[in-house]
Amino acid sequence: MIMYKKLRLLSWFYLFFTSLSFASDKQLADLSENIYWLQLGHYRPALKTNWKSDIDNQDFFIAVNGKYDPSAELKATMAAFDIEVNKQDNTLSCKYPARYLWLREKVANTWPDLNCLEIQKWKETINPAGITLVFPTAFMNSPSSMFGHTLLRIDAKNQTQNQALMAFAVNFAAQPDADDNAAAYAVKGLIGQYPGRFSLMPYYRKVREYNDLESRDIWEYKLNLSAAEVEKILHHLWELQNATFDYYFIDENCSYQLLALLQLAREDLDLTSAFVFQAIPSDTVSVLGDSDLLSEPNYRPAFGTKLYAYSEQMNDVLLAEARSVMSGVALDKTKYTEQEQAAILEMAYEWLNFEFYDQGVSRELIAPRLTDLLIQRSKVKIKSPFLEAKSPSQSPDKGHASSRFSVSYRYDQDYSDRYSLSYRLAYHDLLDASAGFIPAAKISFLDVEVSMDKNNAALLERFYFLDAMSLAPDNRIFDTWSWNLRMGYDRQPDIYKRASREFIQGGYGKSWGDPNVLHSYLLASTEINIGDITGSGMEIAIGAELGAFWEINSSNKVAIAGNVMHLLNADVSHHSTVDLSWNWALSTNWALRSQVGYHQWITEEKSGKLTIYHYF
Repeated sequence: MIMYKKLRLLSWFYLFFTSLSFASDKQLADLSENIYWLQLGHYRPALKTNWKSDIDNQDFFIAVNGKYDPSAELKATMAAFDIEVNKQDNTLSCKYPARYLWLREKVANTWPDLNCLEIQKWKETINPAGITLVFPTAFMNSPSSMFGHTLLRIDAKNQTQNQALMAFAVNFAAQPDADDNAAAYAVKGLIGQYPGRFSLMPYYRKVREYNDLESRDIWEYKLNLSAAEVEKILHHLWELQNATFDYYFIDENCSYQLLALLQLAREDLDLTSAFVFQAIPSDTVSVLGDSDLLSEPNYRPAFGTKLYAYSEQMNDVLLAEARSVMSGVALDKTKYTEQEQAAILEMAYEWLNFEFYDQGVSRELIAPRLTDLLIQRSKVKIKSPFLEAKSPSQSPDKGHASSRFSVSYRYDQDYSDRYSLSYRLAYHDLLDASAGFIPAAKISFLDVEVSMDKNNAALLERFYFLDAMSLAPDNRIFDTWSWNLRMGYDRQPDIYKRASREFIQGGYGKSWGDPNVLHSYLLASTEINIGDITGSGMEIAIGAELGAFWEINSSNKVAIAGNVMHLLNADVSHHSTVDLSWNWALSTNWALRSQVGYHQWITEEKSGKLTIYHYF
């Protein structure tokens, strides 16, 4: 640290008393505005200053005000490199290899070649030949992973598909406080209170975390990058090994920072400027596709996905036998053919192994039983009777975009008709087209609607900060609980007007059926309401929410949903809602939705609504 401070001071003296022989003032000014230099410093336009870097630790910069001034950082960097060249030192160039090589190419071709033993050993260990973008799908039980996640895999030379697990992974993640609970984690992640850092680790560790422990499907996209482009990315990754960033779940997250790293592959790449308000993983994958960087993906089904696929190939008798064998009951081979024996033993092994990961069962207890099942299976001399889990029809990059804008007309039998505009920041509801998204899951974040009647009277109809549901159905393998959480503002029927309320509501229960065809749910629900509808007091309600969804085909969904809530401390006994909806996906990013509804609180409301949606 002391050495870098001395170099920083020397560079300023050098700039003050000399002119840089290798570049004119105009060249320096042009270079400081070059998009590649701005990307090397992770600079973005700022309100109070012209520029501000996303990197937060000051020791990443050479200039004192380098975080806010790319021109000063460029001049200080070139001066410091020139001092090192004259001293025949390479300490700073080995800290900033991407900067050094780019400036050497642009204006300082008399500088010597980069000669860094540590970087060379690092690259020899990694043995890079290419890079793969890895997209684990959403995990509804973690606030930071509700939208999915992205990371990079550095593929080694001569690497086969079976050897991919031994490659290195590049991950960007928040560094949370160890004592924070889930609520604190969510709030701090939303407001950028955690530092984010890049890390390098074996890829099999991430597969185990996502595929096995969290049972998330993984999509692997080989990136169309040359060897020279991969090397540029790795040189900048080396520069970032000690860099810290404020981590935000919505925008400056894993996906955004990986794009900021990948765009260093070449000067004509701009992958991040489109992400001003949010960087949802599925959108960032689509941006790479738009830049012709993605190859056809490889699908790696989650442990739970594979287990469910195997169970669907077994009848109830065989599955019950697998459950008994898994519990330690000896298999009666006289009852079953060799094909059935193989299926029972394989299913028992995989099921027991899944419970080991999912329930954290003691390895000492499970390992002998797993070994015994493997020995029994090895004695049945036939190949596996199971077909592997099928890949979904569309990968995540082919789904609709995450933000949504709409125009609506609302007919109301009891109040005036209204036109409305709405905007949703992110990212999917249960009636949106399912292609590319996990089934039976909803996350609507920052959803706002404003309406106007024929007299130009405007109203804020709703502001939902969060509306999330996880409706994974029960089946013969998994005993799964469903849940929902809503919080925000909307309007409910009062005697003379639709009165406002602020609320938080949550439910817990069960779902049944096939989310890709016909699916239903029932949740026990509770809520807290305040606002005009309650007379400015607080009202508590308990009740039930239920519904059913029918996916007629890939473009059409029909749903009926409703609730009945008993008000514990109000003048009216209950309130209720029933909505019947039909969504027609006109294309990937356009949809038409109609809805008829009955809402009852202080009084009744019957309405119909027609909405055109655009996803972007």
